[in-house]
Amino acid sequence: MSRTGRRVREITRFVGVLALFVSISGSALPTQEAVFRVGPLAARPGEIVSGMIEVPAAADPGTQIPVTIVRGEQPGPILALVAGNHGYEYAPILALQRLRAHLNPKELRGIVILVHVANMPSFLGRAIYYNPVDRKNLNRVYPGRRDGTLSERIAYAITTEVIERCDVLVDLHCGDGNESLRPYVYMPVTGDPRLDAAVREMALVFGIEYIVLDRDRPRDPAASVYCSTTALTRGKPAITVESGYLGTTDPESIERIIRGVFSLMRHLRMLDGAPERVAHPVFLDPTHVVTSPTTGILYPKVERGQYVTAGTLLATITDFFGRTIAEVRAPLSGIVLYIVATPPISQGEPVAFIGAVKPSS
Repeated sequence: MSRTGRRVREITRFVGVLALFVSISGSALPTQEAVFRVGPLAARPGEIVSGMIEVPAAADPGTQIPVTIVRGEQPGPILALVAGNHGYEYAPILALQRLRAHLNPKELRGIVILVHVANMPSFLGRAIYYNPVDRKNLNRVYPGRRDGTLSERIAYAITTEVIERCDVLVDLHCGDGNESLRPYVYMPVTGDPRLDAAVREMALVFGIEYIVLDRDRPRDPAASVYCSTTALTRGKPAITVESGYLGTTDPESIERIIRGVFSLMRHLRMLDGAPERVAHPVFLDPTHVVTSPTTGILYPKVERGQYVTAGTLLATITDFFGRTIAEVRAPLSGIVLYIVATPPISQGEPVAFIGAVKPSS
């Protein structure tokens, strides 16, 4: 590409980012507060501040949420990165810890909020899906309640202290301790052309090839259910990223998240340089979470990333004495985005997530 062509592309990208903030926030540049606060943390330009948001005890125990504010010397967008909504999903948690060490306020325009571990009880309890205190899935109770159970109070704290303070949000996940998962991004479709355009660009610049068109998220900000949807229902672009499998801490999954965050920050002009846009995205639509018809011991029959046709045997389930009591088959042809790969399975829980490859337009 010629120097003139590159310059035109840079100007076009800048105008697009500027248009995002005009359309979403109503102003051309985010306001620059003298002191930016998240819970008890306060950061001035050029500072990195870490600490805990306290979630008070109520009918059940309280907890803490570890958070870092990285504030650039120059104004810019406020990007929130949330890890650990599911505490057994370790790759995003380690990625944000490493990211904190690499962010330099002198090079940064704007503010990055790092939620290192959203669900501390699940993390310390090594529990998949559910908070062991109240047995609720944190990423199903947003925007939470001030007077609710512990998961609801955590969601309320993150909603009021992080989501409502940011301009853009990324909810970072990986395959939980039971999920063998290939990397993909959820790209919500809201029906708002400007918001959807911003979300699409976020998904493309994060650098993960497989992109799920997520059409069925809630629209009510008071019943948003999911972390990223809580941002979207408040007019803020947001995506959910999946990178990692079976609760492992493999370097490739961690580095993929870090690389994606830096690319997104360059797209938002929080950092200098060009983003690493996906050259050949694979859009998946429709998708289907296949659930278990019964409780027992699961034997997976496919691998993550495998292409299956409708009717393919995904898994068998036995009772606790070895007798086969159910077969789980693919309801559509597509890619196995994740397959549960550990033996315990309960009725109604996910077994697999299948995405059909959307034909190119």
